[in-house]
Amino acid sequence: MAEPAARLCCLGWDFSTQQVKVVAVDAAMKVFYEDSVHFDRDLPEFGTQGGVHVHQDGLTVTSPVLMWVQALDLILEKMRASGFDFSRVLALSGAGQQHGSVYWKAGASRVLTGLSPGLPLHEQLQACFSIRDCPVWMDCSTTAQCRQLEAAVGGAQALSCLTGSRAYERFTGNQIAKIYQQNPEAYAHTERISLVSSFAASLFLGSYCPIDYGDGSGMNLLQIQDKVWAQACLGACAPHLEEKLGPPVPSCSVVISLGTSDTLFLWLQEPMPALEGHIFCSPVDPQHYMALLCFKNGSLMREKIRDESASCSWSEFSKALRSTEMGNGGNVGFYFDVKEITPEMIGRHRFSPENREVPAFPKDVEIRALIEGQFMAKRIHAEGLGYRVLPKTKILATGGASHNRDILQVLADVFGAPVYVIDTANSACVGSAYRAFHGLAAGTGVPFSEVVKLAPSPRLAATPSPGASQVYAALLPRYAQLEQRILSQPQGLLE
Repeated sequence: MAEPAARLCCLGWDFSTQQVKVVAVDAAMKVFYEDSVHFDRDLPEFGTQGGVHVHQDGLTVTSPVLMWVQALDLILEKMRASGFDFSRVLALSGAGQQHGSVYWKAGASRVLTGLSPGLPLHEQLQACFSIRDCPVWMDCSTTAQCRQLEAAVGGAQALSCLTGSRAYERFTGNQIAKIYQQNPEAYAHTERISLVSSFAASLFLGSYCPIDYGDGSGMNLLQIQDKVWAQACLGACAPHLEEKLGPPVPSCSVVISLGTSDTLFLWLQEPMPALEGHIFCSPVDPQHYMALLCFKNGSLMREKIRDESASCSWSEFSKALRSTEMGNGGNVGFYFDVKEITPEMIGRHRFSPENREVPAFPKDVEIRALIEGQFMAKRIHAEGLGYRVLPKTKILATGGASHNRDILQVLADVFGAPVYVIDTANSACVGSAYRAFHGLAAGTGVPFSEVVKLAPSPRLAATPSPGASQVYAALLPRYAQLEQRILSQPQGLLE
């Protein structure tokens, strides 16, 4: 996929759960090169499924750090073999899966600063990590550490006001605390702790890259107002942690990513920390914040219901959405095959229009109940963080499901706002490349919006149907009440 006429460009990287991806974007904001390495398929020797190792307890989930390094070796070799002209690269930037962490062994900095261009990275770095299988965002084995952290700062709400979130099992501070408590020798031999994003940047820099405010907000360790490490949190997690993290640094409306996990981002001027969801420092505007809600049961849940109720066919799935009415005749469903983050529940629960729990729905009703339920949950919990439907509200949808117009129509109807999409499958990579161009303008005061003004405009994909606001004005409070009803049941009934 070589570019015959080499042009100046920026590279955008995405170190995600299942693969490493790269795009090249030229000065006209056009993507002209893209490639990827899929962990399970291209690096089978690491034995991952979905890019991770799920341990016997079902709670501990890790990824081999050398797999990420070797994936970078592979993708750079693919680019070189294609004739890609690296001399035309002005800058690069990247995204990394949130909450994953990397533990550099004492002495690794010397290896990192002395890397040889003639040898693969994974060969040179193979002895540089004190933890070889690193905790990732899917891990939920740190409940005890979460409770310890909240107790140390005066409770869950106090921690949320300080760091933007109550204690979450996947957040890096709690993962570090578990490693310190269970493997103190490995922790003692760790000289630096990186997030996946700063780890990837370190590979390119040949030195340790600092953690930025945006990604650092997902650790339960950063004071989001003052943008410094919270000393009480550091002390509650592990000794000498501040020196192992290094100082945080600046990262130089509504977005919904419909991928493996669904994530909802809200642009905020004033943060409203709560016990659900997260408040992060904005990665593109140092004066503002973004709220984030993450839902584990995203595309994998949609695929399961597609297979069960639509003969494994997205076409049949879409037909079911079109053939059923808004509001689904009052039928409401909750579909959480793995324990959800927001709300914290598990299981499938279906309710009739009379609020009676029923064992099954007809297939078409099941499909609409799933999609309406997913989007009603997003809206209800977004409103808890300050979201309101305004005349100028727009939703930008990315990820795999953003290509399904019928799913986007339900999104527009439930949120009461138009939905836009961008014509790229690798939105994280493209956004990273845009950030690289923004980085080139750092210090000039140029806003991010000015840098990307030549970028393709999002395309309108769906607008709210007539009558949608009335339908969901009645259904949303019912959904919220039923959610609370399920949550009030004994935990044993939710399994």
